[in-house]
Amino acid sequence: MVNKLIKVDEVVQRCAISRATLYRLIAEGMFPSQVLLSKRAIGFYEHEINEWINSRTRIQ
Repeated sequence: MVNKLIKVDEVVQRCAISRATLYRLIAEGMFPSQVLLSKRAIGFYEHEINEWINSRTRIQ
């Protein structure tokens, strides 16, 4: 499995949430862990985001 990283802009688009909601979910421990890419950039593992989306779809 390739551990592809995706940036915040793509994450909020795929998850259909705002940046504020993304950061709130991270703070509440309800979202996959972020990966520090640089001092000012974070990313997420694509497979973890896909799993989170799939889990949310099953709940609803």
